[in-house]
Amino acid sequence: MQEAVFGRAANLRRGEFRGSAGEYFGIWIVNILLTIITVGIYSAWAKVRRNRYFYGNSFIDGHSFDYHARGLQIFIGRAIVFGYIVAYNLLLTFSPIIGGILALLMLVLLPWIVMRSLRFNARVTSYRNIRFDFVGKTGGAFFAIIVGGLVSFFSLGILAPFASRWLYRYIFNNLRYGDRAFDTDPKIGALYRVWLPAFLLMLVGAAVGGLLGIAAYYSAVEGAGTSMDPELDLILGIYGALVPAIVLWGVAAIFYRIGVRNVVMNATRFDSRHTLFSDLGRLRYFWIVISNLVVTVLTLSLMRPWAAVREHRYVIEHSGIVVDGELDDVVSSMQASGSAVTAEYLDLEGFDFGF
Repeated sequence: MQEAVFGRAANLRRGEFRGSAGEYFGIWIVNILLTIITVGIYSAWAKVRRNRYFYGNSFIDGHSFDYHARGLQIFIGRAIVFGYIVAYNLLLTFSPIIGGILALLMLVLLPWIVMRSLRFNARVTSYRNIRFDFVGKTGGAFFAIIVGGLVSFFSLGILAPFASRWLYRYIFNNLRYGDRAFDTDPKIGALYRVWLPAFLLMLVGAAVGGLLGIAAYYSAVEGAGTSMDPELDLILGIYGALVPAIVLWGVAAIFYRIGVRNVVMNATRFDSRHTLFSDLGRLRYFWIVISNLVVTVLTLSLMRPWAAVREHRYVIEHSGIVVDGELDDVVSSMQASGSAVTAEYLDLEGFDFGF
């Protein structure tokens, strides 16, 4: 047992982030200024510059990732979504029936849009000059996203681990690096173990919000004779009661998301041999998110580059892959067989819809 643990540790290739807040600040401030000057249009090209910086400074086994999307592809995808939303709101104003039809159409199209976005983002990413790919179909996306979402919602979150399992099996089991496949099969028991603390936090949030809401109601009733606007007092009291509940639900969501990431990553294999790795600490990650938010607000967003680099570095350095042999052997095998499409020769297709 100890030999297996030692061997796993010895073969672990942790991620490394070599960027810095100072470097990223220059990219960030130019992106902000150009986005403001162009009334948001440049934001598509800003995303490309940001991703190229973060991908290019994220290393595994001494090699970085690369991001190959073009700003025009992202702009077209955003323009399509924006145009659809504008058309929906205009038609909803003049014809609620047609607006409702467009809303249903968006729900029908959502799995296809998500599938295309996953495929696009995989294909514009490369490692050691070999592209990733995503081969999932719309039917799988419908089950993983729509059915999974409905199951989680109508079970009040109790069946959320099943929905998470369906979603990440769809994503990873259809992900490719060159001609080599990923596969994952996270265990329901492991997912429920990370779900339980989050669910208990949600129950505490609901209880606190409910108690404060009841207190606000009786306070408004008792003060109805002396208050100038008892209805406003009641509304403010209810909103005040919702704040701690929403905060606790947000904490629960972060805890669950990080717990699921760890379970899924550690259950994912590449090329049937190499195992992905993740050991993000839920409390540590929560502290980073909260402290980043506070610092960003207090500095009027000027420290946002520092916060972004700090969070990204933590995630990358607590991710990795446990290799069976050497990654060089996998890459050499793909290059020798000619089965891997390199970064230079893959024609970029599609648009980034932002999902």
